[in-house]
Amino acid sequence: MKRTFNWKFVIGLIVTFVLVTAAGLVLRWVNVRYTAASYPLKYEAEIDAASKKYGVSKSLIYGVIKTESNFDPEARSGAGALGLMQLMPDTFEWLQSYYKEENSYTFEDLKNPAVNIDYGVELLSILSKRYESMDTMLCAYNGGLGNVDKWLDNTDYSDDGIHLKVVPFPETDKYRRLVEQNTSIYHELYFPSEALVQSSVLSR
Repeated sequence: MKRTFNWKFVIGLIVTFVLVTAAGLVLRWVNVRYTAASYPLKYEAEIDAASKKYGVSKSLIYGVIKTESNFDPEARSGAGALGLMQLMPDTFEWLQSYYKEENSYTFEDLKNPAVNIDYGVELLSILSKRYESMDTMLCAYNGGLGNVDKWLDNTDYSDDGIHLKVVPFPETDKYRRLVEQNTSIYHELYFPSEALVQSSVLSR
């Protein structure tokens, strides 16, 4: 008995394959658009200028701003940190004296995105030179240099005096994880060719 080729079955498979593939592409497009909307590129001129000036990746700058203020230039924390990158008054004063610049700003000037981003990225640059990993640097940005230096000297928190194996402040530990997550998303979405700071051996 001669068998006939079932063209309807083959065509059905092809149509199903095309529909499934198309549905997958649509879902991926929707996911990318949703993610991009949640991770916008705001203050591009200011961030680009600060990135070039201090040699800090734009992915990291966006990651910090997303975490700190979600792009609200007038954000003020309960502890008194102000602006896009949430700088404290004493930190801002120290930064102004660090390079002995002629510019003199008041704390309220941190509501100006250009000023806030410039000094916030300057701080990231200083910390990136002081510490050898993104984790430790971000812990210092949030928890303070003094605390991080003490943790690095404590064998309960660091085995080698360079990397932190434990972050004793839960808020700081949560903060550095969130910044790394946001930085990674910005890196993948917009700046895949950028080099990022080496991550440490902190447990994930």
